[in-house]
Amino acid sequence: MPVCVRSEIGPLKRVLLQSPGRELEHLVPETMGSLLFDDIPFLQRAREEHDEFAALLRSQGVEVLYLDELTAETLKAVPGLRHQFISDAVEQAGSITRGYREEVKAYLESIPDDLDLIHRIMAGVPRSEIFPRNSGHLADMLGEKSDFVIPPMPNLYFTRDPFAVIGNGVSLHHMHTKTRKREVIFGQYIFNYHPDYRGCVKQYYDRMDYFSIEGGDILNLNARVLAVGISERTQVEAIEHLARNIFADEEGQIDTVLAFSIPHTRAFMHLDTVFTQVDYDKFTVHPGILPFLRIFEITGKGEKSLKIRELQDAPEKVLAAYLGLDKVEMIRCGGSDRIAADREQWNDGSNTLCISPGKVLVYDRNYVTNHLLEDSGIRVLTFNGSELSRGRGGPRCMSMPFERE
Repeated sequence: MPVCVRSEIGPLKRVLLQSPGRELEHLVPETMGSLLFDDIPFLQRAREEHDEFAALLRSQGVEVLYLDELTAETLKAVPGLRHQFISDAVEQAGSITRGYREEVKAYLESIPDDLDLIHRIMAGVPRSEIFPRNSGHLADMLGEKSDFVIPPMPNLYFTRDPFAVIGNGVSLHHMHTKTRKREVIFGQYIFNYHPDYRGCVKQYYDRMDYFSIEGGDILNLNARVLAVGISERTQVEAIEHLARNIFADEEGQIDTVLAFSIPHTRAFMHLDTVFTQVDYDKFTVHPGILPFLRIFEITGKGEKSLKIRELQDAPEKVLAAYLGLDKVEMIRCGGSDRIAADREQWNDGSNTLCISPGKVLVYDRNYVTNHLLEDSGIRVLTFNGSELSRGRGGPRCMSMPFERE
């Protein structure tokens, strides 16, 4: 199978990453907020940290794929696709880009190398790279040469969100914020045209669907049960639509979707920022969500309509029941210290990437939570994420599993 993910903890075999690029250097204080950053990472250090992350994965026998390289392979594989890709990238980049579409297309078409083309689109293109010094435009006379004709895409190293592998299928997302909607184009082209994926990966959601949903809210609990967060970034209507499409797949095994409603704040932007699985019977959780967490069961496979009911049991009892276990352990981010819990959750202490049952990759900076994981029998592999964490995402956010055993 080209993709196969039926759990959060099965031994990880293949994963998709994206190394940070010049798009991080195109962040400035005036645009940080709109581009969803609270600070400007140091690119050289962020790349070093990301390389350490990828090397850790490879040391554990994981094949690492890269979003930019897969997209370049896709363009090379299909004659004429490059022109279509450029046209789509321009149309999706915003009104300013569309206002200069002919000039922008000519500029992009002039880039001979496909990988370089993709990097330019990801990094963003300032006016000065397209228009000569005295082009006669009012924007030039005002000295706005640093404005971007194609805006940068600095969130791309969080490959978890634009799409999600579910079983043997994929969900291509309608992302919540304007600045991230464009990221889905890369997954769209890979799954529609790449020789390894086209025609053999079912698509359960389409980026043109109306309601927003993001991959950080999707957790494959087992072959039959999918968890989806109702969050700041994922709407309830999107979850119902996704459930209908999954249940309509006669070959699919999923027959239950558990919707976890969490507070809609930036600190808890996705379900995986407050809740991840680390072993057969162990989960990390940010204690701050527990008083507000509500869980709903969605069923209806093979039926005309969905059946939805709220579950009244505590989260650990719900998880044990749906995983077929006697009990599960909830390991609290930061433990009983509220200050440590809030600090380490902000720095993605709960955002673990499980590479096999009981073995996780985490940022070394979240030492309180990491010690608690080790005390619970989890093998913890750490790496430095001081710059990467400035983008508000952890190891799970930075990875999209393509295959787990």
